[in-house]
Amino acid sequence: MKKLIVAATCALAVMTGSVQAKEWKDIRIAFDVPYEPFEYKKPDGSLTGFEVELAEAMCKELQANCDFVIQSWDGMIPGLLARKFDAIMSSMSITPERQEKVLFSEPYYNTPGGWFAKDDVNTDPTDMDAMKGKIVGVQRGTTMDTYVTENMSGTVEIKRYTTADDMVLDLEGERLDMVFVDYPVGEQTLLNRDGFHEIGQPVKLGEGVGVAMRKRDQDLADQINKALEKLKNDGTYDTIMKKYFTYDVKM
Repeated sequence: MKKLIVAATCALAVMTGSVQAKEWKDIRIAFDVPYEPFEYKKPDGSLTGFEVELAEAMCKELQANCDFVIQSWDGMIPGLLARKFDAIMSSMSITPERQEKVLFSEPYYNTPGGWFAKDDVNTDPTDMDAMKGKIVGVQRGTTMDTYVTENMSGTVEIKRYTTADDMVLDLEGERLDMVFVDYPVGEQTLLNRDGFHEIGQPVKLGEGVGVAMRKRDQDLADQINKALEKLKNDGTYDTIMKKYFTYDVKM
């Protein structure tokens, strides 16, 4: 009996060792739109933005057929786990809480959170006495939401939004005192308009942004990591980055 068990164990080891990693040639990638400059729609309805172009270049490097899926932010991880798509490439910061649910690629960019307000507001966001009673807008489920919730609950009133566009509209309508958003989003959506400015200093959050996948899909993560590294080394990443940012966001 012992010999049979040993033989069966050895046979299983041989079979397991012979299994090759799955090569992904059809990949569904989810984006939260609009989130300018990372992902947004052109007037003709087509998708563009930093992460969209990076995803296109990544898929070309992988020689994969990629379908782009638009998904609201609060449904991102549930949609991934429900197999509605295979990867999230939508400015998802790598955090310990998310790592319990999903598998991340190596980080491919890192930008801080930024505070933005109308020109007549000059409150220092680090001064809790001055912040008392202020209404702060954040996008629901982001690292900015987590930061404000953990550090300012009980001091400020927090209003959470599904999209960055809705948050900006409420800031314009003076229903918010300030917003805390991914810095390039504030730069693109507010600093390019008259009447808005940055307040305080940018805040570094998380460990950078990565592509999120299901934990079982390590083979997909390996392919994506390899492709992104190639794009960084051959200059493709820098070419795309310079179209959308005035500073280096590469990890």
